[in-house]
Amino acid sequence: MQLRQLEYLVALARERHFARAAAACYVSQPSLSAAIRRLEHELHVPIVRRGRRYEGLTPEGEVVLAWAHRMLAERDALRQELSALGDGLTGTLRLGVVPTALPAASLLTTPFCDRHPRARVSIESLSSVDITHGLAEFELDAAMTYLDDDSLRRLPLYEERYVLLTPTDGPLGTASTARWAQAAALPLCLLGPRMRNRRIIDECFAADGARAAPAIESDSVAGLYAHLPGGRWSSVISHAWLHMFGVPDGMRVVPLEGPAHGPRVGLVTGPDDPPSVLAAALVAVARKAGVREALDERLRTYLETADSD
Repeated sequence: MQLRQLEYLVALARERHFARAAAACYVSQPSLSAAIRRLEHELHVPIVRRGRRYEGLTPEGEVVLAWAHRMLAERDALRQELSALGDGLTGTLRLGVVPTALPAASLLTTPFCDRHPRARVSIESLSSVDITHGLAEFELDAAMTYLDDDSLRRLPLYEERYVLLTPTDGPLGTASTARWAQAAALPLCLLGPRMRNRRIIDECFAADGARAAPAIESDSVAGLYAHLPGGRWSSVISHAWLHMFGVPDGMRVVPLEGPAHGPRVGLVTGPDDPPSVLAAALVAVARKAGVREALDERLRTYLETADSD
């Protein structure tokens, strides 16, 4: 058995297509197919269900795939540990981030790159469900996500805090605070209902006896912010977004009455024990990064600016 054969199998399971898997591995389709057939012969089990096209893996193939992920992760961990003993940490840190935490990701990745200049970071925006899967399948080294799953190693980073972004000349433009029900009555632009953040703020609206009916919904924070300049729309946002996007011209931040903090966002690593060298290095950076303090300070600055206007 060769590790290259396992790489082909992982690529095939990911791409679900022989030609695309071969292209991802920079080999011809016959070479990839022959390598997987040799693997089946060596292990004495069928791995791929074959028809006129790729039809998935057999039960035995699913077992082999799980071991392939694990063995390739161990190979990568060995390379990383050896590099750390030499000229410094190398390799690519694969970081999954829920979309609403992306604006705060640089608070970890920038100091990580400063401390490990020979390492690289690959960030992928994923749902919390996809992140759980990616960690379990060794496709991610670490993730910034909501801290829901007690089975994962976690390091809390911050608690989401929700504020209203509203035009300064709007109905709540001079308010010192606002209720969720008041915010629900505004022309709103919010994240879409499939987003975890939207479901959380919908619960906050409901707790105040209101229901938001946004005219515009977006599946990304950037798409939401793109609609805010111009003074027509208001939005409820996580305070972490202020770190990257700030407050658009003509708008101000208004605190919302209700829970002081929302759900926790943290850094989690996968099931490998101990974690990969890259994941462990990111955790070490995160412990000293002061993410919560940095985000709270940014929010405090905008609130003080709004009060002085």
